[in-house]
Amino acid sequence: MLVLSRGPEDRICFPTLGVNIEIIRVDGNRVRVGIDAPREIPVLRHELVEKSEYSATENAVSSPSKHSAKPQVADKGPSHDMRNKLNSANLALNLAVKQLDAGMSEKAMQTLHKALRSYDQLEEEVAPTSKPTPNQPRALLVEDNERERSLLAEILRLSGFEVDTAEDGLQALVYLSRSRAPDVVLMDINMPRFNGVQTIDAIRENPEFAAMQVYAVTGEDRDTVKIEVGPKGIDGWFQKPYNPRELVDHLQGQFEMHATSPMAV
Repeated sequence: MLVLSRGPEDRICFPTLGVNIEIIRVDGNRVRVGIDAPREIPVLRHELVEKSEYSATENAVSSPSKHSAKPQVADKGPSHDMRNKLNSANLALNLAVKQLDAGMSEKAMQTLHKALRSYDQLEEEVAPTSKPTPNQPRALLVEDNERERSLLAEILRLSGFEVDTAEDGLQALVYLSRSRAPDVVLMDINMPRFNGVQTIDAIRENPEFAAMQVYAVTGEDRDTVKIEVGPKGIDGWFQKPYNPRELVDHLQGQFEMHATSPMAV
């Protein structure tokens, strides 16, 4: 399960591996990554303070915090295959840190996506869990306004959707890197960190999400946003204030769902 804290810090936990990753908004759109891992998973530590120092030896390993889960992989020692996989994930994570430092935000998010996916696969190998396949369509709602996010999410749930939420584009990309792709994404445009356009571009660059529908749900005027309608952009546009019944009816029609309850117009 994706574990994210509220506010400027997003903590991503891999309890079986004993790895914690923090994605931190330092100032405006600047993003930093903090890594907490056991000795079996050496990382180029990125300190969670403004002044950071890198070292290939002394600071290469960060000690797990008292809140970190004890890594089960350390009990018997990781196998050769596991070490190779851990090293690959570690390299991708450190490359993402370097790309962030170089201001290469979009490339860093792509690299971070690969690193998190690798850690997730390792987590499943060490502690496999059975995940039931839900019958209902799955939606990801990306909206920075907490009240709007909560209200629309509840409307969608009562209309037959399984709903997860993210408060900005960066959190949405982290979610997508660690979860089974939803059937549809409802995306606000004007958001902090990664805005809607940047996030949609990143989604459409990933072939894993080719079948996923993406809708803009925003107060921005359609003519002022440079994003196309089609497979390289969005599947539709709902401008605020929108009619929630029309939004739900459209989505239910896309997934051949029967209306679950009447809604006010």
